[in-house]
Amino acid sequence: MLSARQANVLAIVGPTASGKSRLGMEIAQVVGGEIIGADSRQVYRHMDIGTAKPPAEDRQLIRHHLIDIIDPSEDYSVALYVRQARDAIANVLRRGRVPIVVGGTGQYVWALLEGWNVPEVSPNPLLRDELQARMAREGLPTLVKDLEQTAPAAAKRVDLANPRRVIRALELALQGPNSEPEGPTRTPPPFQATVIGIEVDRARLYERINARVDAMFEAGWVGEVEHLLNMGYGPGLSAMSSLGYREICEYLRGEATLKDAVETIKTKTRRFARQQGAWFRTNDERIRWFSGEREGLDQAVEHACDSVGKRMDSR
Repeated sequence: MLSARQANVLAIVGPTASGKSRLGMEIAQVVGGEIIGADSRQVYRHMDIGTAKPPAEDRQLIRHHLIDIIDPSEDYSVALYVRQARDAIANVLRRGRVPIVVGGTGQYVWALLEGWNVPEVSPNPLLRDELQARMAREGLPTLVKDLEQTAPAAAKRVDLANPRRVIRALELALQGPNSEPEGPTRTPPPFQATVIGIEVDRARLYERINARVDAMFEAGWVGEVEHLLNMGYGPGLSAMSSLGYREICEYLRGEATLKDAVETIKTKTRRFARQQGAWFRTNDERIRWFSGEREGLDQAVEHACDSVGKRMDSR
């Protein structure tokens, strides 16, 4: 087996609904790999349909890590992700398997691959409540302005349209460790990374997103949200800020029609796909991009095999 420093970790990135999970499964079966999730929502238990978790049969066929690891009431952070992902990669390598990082949370992917040293700061409930109250009184732009003044580097990394992320970033900044203007320090990880990107024409990607949202509702997404509410997981939880969950809560409370909820979720998901482009740029030389159509995916599998020294005879 290769030493940790020589080891090659594969990573598959791209916008939501581009086919990352499917490609990860194909590559894993060819190279003898295991999947390391890089999705900030798939870590939550009981939230399967709305977070597009890999189906049970895929997870039985190929071992997956960092999926279904915490309850929706628990907090999760990039610092915790990096530590757990590093441990998972080390375990996969020790067993002579190939780690394949798959997910669309760009901050998680690059924090892991670039070796960010992210401080593990415990949540501060009192400060968070204060910030949430300020947002209710003064609006999100006020908190964004505070974040830009207090921690400009953090403001550049955070989705400033996401209240939860802005509040968490301010929470960290006001406690000190994340306010350095240069951002987190970095220590090169003990592995090399081959990053494969899936590129899909925007019109085609939007079609896929719309179809997937429809399929989620047909699969019982409303029932999944009802189950979460019955278990005591309210819409104010961080986990419930995942795409679509609060919109379905509004529908269940009679504040929106089902049709309106579906269309809002599609719109927000398309917007999210555009925002992912800030993390996964087509001109990023670290990423080798392939078309999300069949020919491109076949080329991506071949590239992955070449990068880890595997033959494709077993396909």
